[in-house]
Amino acid sequence: MLFALLPLVLIGGGYWYVTGGQTVSMDDAYVESDKVGVSTDVAGIVRDVDVSENQHVETGQVLYRLDDLPFQLAVARADAQIGVVRDALNALKANYRDMQAQIDQAHNDVSYYDTEFQRQQGLLGAHVASQATFDAARRNLQNAQQKLASLAQQLAAIAANLDGDPTGPVEKNPRYLDAVAQRDEAARQLAHTVVRAPFGGIVTNVSSIAPGKYLQASMTAFYLVAADHAWVVANPKETELTYVRPGQAALVTVDTYPDTQWDGAVESVSPAAAQEFSLLPAQNTSGNWVKVVQRIPMRVRVDTTDKNLPPLRAGMSVEVDVDTGHTRGLPHFMTALFRHDLKGG
Repeated sequence: MLFALLPLVLIGGGYWYVTGGQTVSMDDAYVESDKVGVSTDVAGIVRDVDVSENQHVETGQVLYRLDDLPFQLAVARADAQIGVVRDALNALKANYRDMQAQIDQAHNDVSYYDTEFQRQQGLLGAHVASQATFDAARRNLQNAQQKLASLAQQLAAIAANLDGDPTGPVEKNPRYLDAVAQRDEAARQLAHTVVRAPFGGIVTNVSSIAPGKYLQASMTAFYLVAADHAWVVANPKETELTYVRPGQAALVTVDTYPDTQWDGAVESVSPAAAQEFSLLPAQNTSGNWVKVVQRIPMRVRVDTTDKNLPPLRAGMSVEVDVDTGHTRGLPHFMTALFRHDLKGG
């Protein structure tokens, strides 16, 4: 019976090997989820903390507030500066109109003194007027012309301060727009003293801050971990990815819940091995090089729509079984036997 059983075992084992290998199992996998260090881009003293440790929050819910008095004062100062700029621009527009009136008067003066100069020049030629009277008329004409040129330059300077559009609305002047932008920036900083949840999840490490603590800009106050969206990051060996393709069905088992399984699917496979992104990648140029099987990160999408299943938490260890739909087949079996014979020889 023993001699008869041995061939049956070999045949059964060979059949299992040939028809098997459809599922690739990997245990170097962990649960991941969206997580972010909650912070704001303004510095200030914490006034209120509106959440507690491990509390579930919704998108847009207030997490904590900074003392906003300095920012309110900055907004008030910016609003006042807008009024100052508006008044200054209106004063420039009034100066521009006054300068135009002076230029019109200067044109009249030049016309008058030019006529007077021509008259005195004729009288001087007829020996009726004196040379002093002629010189005074010429000087008055030159002074009027110089005054007209000076007024024209002043008018151009005022027009430049009004952005070349003296009659345009004040609200379109660059100085006014700059003051409005500064007010908007002050208002933005004031709004950022209230920190809200960017997405729904669970807050953790809340005890690291308390009212009265000073937070630098962009300093992490605590962390927010998404509770409704999780995935699995596996690190299979490169030899296990021969027939693994995105979209293939996967079965996820979490070590914490050994009797529960989640359905999933292969979402993507990394284009490079993990060691390619290390600070000091391995350089296999030495003479004592030893081949090491590399691990390539793979992302598995997990179906968490069933609320009856227990919650998945980031960092949990899991096992993933991917159905590649490809069995080993007889050629693979013969190759394995051939390699075994070579090793045995």
